Amino acid sequence: MNSPIFMIREPQATPYTQAAVAMLPGLGPSVKATVRQPGLQLDAERIVETVDALERRIQERFPGSGLGRIASQLGTIAQGTMERLGRAAEPILPLRIAAGLGIVALLVLLIELIVTAEFPSGGPNFFELVEALEAGGNILIFVGLLVIFLVTLEGRIKRRRALHALRDLRALAHIVDMHQLNKDPDKVLHPEDDTPSSPQRDYSQALTARYLDYCSELLSLVSKVAALYAQTFDDPVVLSAVEEVETLTTTLSGKIWQKIMILDRTVTPPYQ
Repeated sequence: MNSPIFMIREPQATPYTQAAVAMLPGLGPSVKATVRQPGLQLDAERIVETVDALERRIQERFPGSGLGRIASQLGTIAQGTMERLGRAAEPILPLRIAAGLGIVALLVLLIELIVTAEFPSGGPNFFELVEALEAGGNILIFVGLLVIFLVTLEGRIKRRRALHALRDLRALAHIVDMHQLNKDPDKVLHPEDDTPSSPQRDYSQALTARYLDYCSELLSLVSKVAALYAQTFDDPVVLSAVEEVETLTTTLSGKIWQKIMILDRTVTPPYQ
């Protein structure tokens, strides 16, 4: 029996999770379920194993086919995603240290301005304190902006990496769609209607249905790999990109299943 691609883990919900979801009310139910129910999570290792098993099935059924190479590429991406998400959970220590030093420098600067300031009334009151801080206002603003930049830099770096990976998954989904475009059920059922420019059709009705089924499985796994980012990142931009990938794969898979249903009217494809 194949292992499931999800597993139960101890809840690790944070307030940022709900905030991120609230900022994107248009998210689909699958992404919301992944984000809002942290106790139920996709298992990256099981997804990688499922992709590898699908690649073997495709290679056995269609040796040397382009679809098998796509499955191999998806396996590489899934493995890289598992490693990338493991690193994303770890802090970028140089940035954390730099941000901490910036905060310390800002506090030291504030204390120095207050200690070295002269207060005519003998003790600092609110207005004299404001005047003392204004003397070093430019420096305070510069150091403050630097601290904000350093504090947010880590999140922006991780977001950029995630978005780059999600763009690769979106491109892979389009490549899968390109491979199923010429698998026209009507042309398979009525080859006599072909023209000299029609694409060569080497597969029977049953094999064409199986080929389309593999395309649908690949798209589903592309979606699952993308969903791994939704359960790791609370960033609303990343969640929106995941939703785009899921919407794309669902739409493309729907087109494929329309073709499979037409073929199933006349033949029952073999299953493996």
